[in-house]
Amino acid sequence: MKMSTFSGDQLAQVNNPDPFAVPVWRSPVYHTPGWVISIVQLARLLWAVLRFAARHPVLVAAAVVLGSAWHLFGWPGPAALVLTAAAALVTWWRWSPSSFARFAARPALGRWRRWHYARRWAAVMTISRLAPLYQGRILVPVLGRVTSTRYTDRVPVRLVSGQCAADFAARADNLAHGFGVLLCRIRAAKPGCIVLELVRRDALAAIIPALPVTATCDLRALPVGRREDGSPWLVRVHGTHLLIAGSTGAGKASLLWSLVRAMLAAMTAGLVRVLAADPKVMELAYGRELFDRYGTYAASPVAIVTMLETAVADMQARARLLAGKQRDHTPTAGYPLVIVLVDEVAFLTAYQPDRKLRERVMGALSTLTTQGRAVGYSVMAALQDPRKDVLSIRNLFPDRIAMRLDEPEQVDMVLGDGARDRGAAAELISSDPATGAGVAFVRLETDPDPVRVRAAWVSDADIRAMCETYAPATEMRAIEGGAAA
Repeated sequence: MKMSTFSGDQLAQVNNPDPFAVPVWRSPVYHTPGWVISIVQLARLLWAVLRFAARHPVLVAAAVVLGSAWHLFGWPGPAALVLTAAAALVTWWRWSPSSFARFAARPALGRWRRWHYARRWAAVMTISRLAPLYQGRILVPVLGRVTSTRYTDRVPVRLVSGQCAADFAARADNLAHGFGVLLCRIRAAKPGCIVLELVRRDALAAIIPALPVTATCDLRALPVGRREDGSPWLVRVHGTHLLIAGSTGAGKASLLWSLVRAMLAAMTAGLVRVLAADPKVMELAYGRELFDRYGTYAASPVAIVTMLETAVADMQARARLLAGKQRDHTPTAGYPLVIVLVDEVAFLTAYQPDRKLRERVMGALSTLTTQGRAVGYSVMAALQDPRKDVLSIRNLFPDRIAMRLDEPEQVDMVLGDGARDRGAAAELISSDPATGAGVAFVRLETDPDPVRVRAAWVSDADIRAMCETYAPATEMRAIEGGAAA
């Protein structure tokens, strides 16, 4: 109910304890004739029936058809109609599961879940202290239309005047327990409204096997895993830079290999080149054949610095060639997208004992991250320690991924200020590989709200199969000095 000075549903209150409440003036009592009351009540009933029919046309039409069938044919009529409708729904579901879910299953589930929340709404809002008292009247936030998936519910809420999203964020645990869900996150919406994201089931509890290699790929939406709502997790690599932070065993390697796996179609077509820097000489070396064939591999600090500085020179040369001809880069065989993939960048920027090498690495990475997006150069860096003195250019990465971290303060270091208050509790991700490896929170340049995701697990066998299929080698080459042969 919306009033002139405030908004929110009102709950009746029999005893008003507020001594300063505005007096309620009652009109004089007049004796209305019975026939007038009857006409008014009939009009109200007719209006209620018409309104119900307008708001629920499908339900009313079904009731009319079933009633007509019963009147004409007895009980076999409605039974035949129900069986026919059920057969049609099953056929629709088998023939087109996506359209069935979009137009039938999800709307029905949303209405059911809204009824579920509506039953508890007033009690939960009041007990959670989200129903303020104004002039002796209790004002309750207004429940909107619920959108549901197999795992989550998105509940729009119209706030009471004077409330803000922070009020609900402070009561997120209360709301989760009150509505019987696993988690409750608060999402920003238009002014005066928020969205409660309620997680009923954990779609990320089980390990996700490696996704199949596709014949084509979209470099602005690479599938690498699953989001919390059950939808595919899509990562953009073209026109951005990506920072991945996570402690040991958090699953950074699986994410890096999932990205490489998703780009294989573009790599084999000559649209993507990968410059792999592997200072640990462990993770990326296992699939070195791919990088030797579709890019460059380097492991030693000197070889990595040389590769990065060469990439800077090539990037600047490309910029001079394309200056005045185009503003946005489109990958082609002549000007492919160049991915600079750095595993454990902190070893090069903070832990490298040679100061000159550190400065050269920082200079190359700074140049690539500030000038590379427009001409088709993208940097993807992974590290364990996200502190500023370890990687001073972390703010130059528009898209960031926080896997399991050691301290709550590190969440905002990676995802930006306020990310943890919005629900990105990366330090609480389980250290058990079966349930926590690959789980992360993502914050994109275009969306300040962090999203919980999980990367698919790319096993050693999957990596070897990728190498044998897309980069067959006649003999294994040892790593000598880290430079590609």
